[in-house]
Amino acid sequence: MNPTNRRSFIRNAITAGVFSFIPTSLLKSKNIAVGGFHVRYDEMDKHDIIPAPDDPALWKKWRDELNIWKQNARTRLQYDGSSYHAAPFQWVISDFACCFIMMCDATFYDHNSNTYTIDKLVEEGKRQYGGYDSVVLWHAYPRIGLDDRNQFDFYREMPGGLPGIMKTVEQFHQNNIKVFIDYNPWDTGTRREQGTDIESLINILVSIAADGIFLDTMRDAPDFRRKLDNVKPGVVMEGEISLPLEHIRTHHMSWAQGFRDSKAPGVYRNKWFEQCHMQHGIDRWNSDKTAQLHTAWMNGSGILIWENVFGQWMGWCERDKAIYRTMFTIQHYFAELFSGGDWTPLSRESLVSGVYISSWENEGIRLWTLVNRNESEAEGEFMRISAQENMYYFNLVTGKEIIKADDAKTVLFSGKICKRGIACFLALSVTRIRADFTGLLNRLAGLYGKASYDTTIPQNNNRLVRTQEIIRRATPPENMVAIPGCSLEMNKEFTIRETGAFGNVQEFLQMTRSQGLHELCRISRKTEIKRFAMEVTPVTNAQYKEFIDCSGYKPRYHDNFLKHWSQGKIPAGKEDHPVVYVDPDDARAYAKWAGKRLPSEDEWQFAAQGIQAFDYPWGNDMEVGKCNQSTMLETTPVKNFPGGISPFGCYDMCGNTWEFTESEYSDGRTRFVLLKGGSCYKANGSVWYMDGGPRKNSFFAKMLLIWSGIDRCATVGFRCAVDL
Repeated sequence: MNPTNRRSFIRNAITAGVFSFIPTSLLKSKNIAVGGFHVRYDEMDKHDIIPAPDDPALWKKWRDELNIWKQNARTRLQYDGSSYHAAPFQWVISDFACCFIMMCDATFYDHNSNTYTIDKLVEEGKRQYGGYDSVVLWHAYPRIGLDDRNQFDFYREMPGGLPGIMKTVEQFHQNNIKVFIDYNPWDTGTRREQGTDIESLINILVSIAADGIFLDTMRDAPDFRRKLDNVKPGVVMEGEISLPLEHIRTHHMSWAQGFRDSKAPGVYRNKWFEQCHMQHGIDRWNSDKTAQLHTAWMNGSGILIWENVFGQWMGWCERDKAIYRTMFTIQHYFAELFSGGDWTPLSRESLVSGVYISSWENEGIRLWTLVNRNESEAEGEFMRISAQENMYYFNLVTGKEIIKADDAKTVLFSGKICKRGIACFLALSVTRIRADFTGLLNRLAGLYGKASYDTTIPQNNNRLVRTQEIIRRATPPENMVAIPGCSLEMNKEFTIRETGAFGNVQEFLQMTRSQGLHELCRISRKTEIKRFAMEVTPVTNAQYKEFIDCSGYKPRYHDNFLKHWSQGKIPAGKEDHPVVYVDPDDARAYAKWAGKRLPSEDEWQFAAQGIQAFDYPWGNDMEVGKCNQSTMLETTPVKNFPGGISPFGCYDMCGNTWEFTESEYSDGRTRFVLLKGGSCYKANGSVWYMDGGPRKNSFFAKMLLIWSGIDRCATVGFRCAVDL
């Protein structure tokens, strides 16, 4: 997908609740109704999921046509599947559970101890989901664009650099977990590399010993394949957008993002075309995961586990996690069957309405997957088969053997399936029973005994986490101005980005439905401002140098601290420029030394807009010569624009650098701080970059906090306040 088109793609997806697709059938005639839809045979390979007919009487013909379509498509593309049978790619068939990890997430990196917490993350994954087979280490978006660092810099500047990340990869590998890095093709407006993007990707991939590349916003990158094979065989590419058939030979995995299934479960087109191909079902903004679980279960395919969605919490309910733990355990044990067995979609009609059955068969083994589409528990006899000699039968969800009927000629598969739940039955020859099979049954019985029916969606609400010592002054200190207390209705503006604002995810979804992604959102809230004083200017390089000289301050972690200085010296002529390359803790250290604090986001805005509630510090219109409007990442002295002062007499509150506020929040997994004022820098070329350029007084930006080395930016400074 052209990155510039991704905006409408995601917007439509969020608005609809799912990603749209046109259901199709696989019948050869030009127009045949299947499942209530009229389709064309020659359009089958254009669609992501092939729907099944509602009428069970049509299922056999549907399966016949599925096979004809696959044979014709393979012949047309001269496809033989050989790339999936090469030894380096054997791990693909068992990569069912892929975890999307924000590298700022507290389960991956503990900012208090400055350590990666991989063991904790892995154990939590086992407890919650049964385990992870792979992880995507997501790095730059939605932070990228705050300054000119590119996507590759975000990997290089994590704690310990690339060697530090490599150690995390080694820990994942020790736990049999593969690692994907992320590629953002739309990142064209930040600092450029000397070589091509694929060269930079390969350098990082090899440096950290990663196993795959996630192709953000992309369907495919077939030109990458040869270059990857030359440096490290077995590297998997997985795209976000539906993968075309012709690239299945070079892309061994693909996202199944928001695919809408038919009532009678259909089949993933790519999985049907190549049974070894792994698709990961995902519906990122839907709190109910059972639809994607059903489709993955009936296709013998995988799931993307994604709870921290770009800094917004979308946790799974206990019921969905309980279902997936059982799925994960069964799929792993029978991975070769799901990838190479004789797959029969909708192999028989269930004797209980609303329950659907598919099967996988190999010599001496047959496994049936069942889903209950009903909004109530399904109970009764689901299917019956003729008993065979030397065959054993099991209910895998409960971990119990099924005893043959009294006549010893029939096996009855019966029981209960919870509301929108799953079931699994197995017929196994005595010759196919492995030594570890009893252990599998015991594990499944244990999972069944701990199954949860709680559909409550967990909420991780953002809370203000930073409070500085209140020091009251009778009068404003030098170089500060008094700001009166008042009660007012304060207007706020922010760009609706996937990282949200300071509310919860439900508020974000409501905004996207009513306005759309990347649109400007305006809100209003009643605010109480107590009397305080604000510094006339941002803290300058010279002032911060005085602080260091007097206090001996040394940050806990020095990475990128005052990066624009040279050997502890301010660049010539930059003494009165705002200090940058500091993080919130560096700013608080200065404020504490000075007997001050950082202003709240509300205080900052009131000091900028005045009682008049100006849009800009000087008035209601953007005017040339009132602020630094350069887009070249070049700051100016803090008093360079006397015509741009605020009604209270504050300089430089628009367009030179963003400024930290004391409005820092956390939901327990993600930390962020609100920035004000805009900056002289704006990354161009993509809507996915973070906000930049001069901004109105009412505008705020949400800055995800990752760690000190990345949180110190060329475009963010601060000023101080005190209570009066």
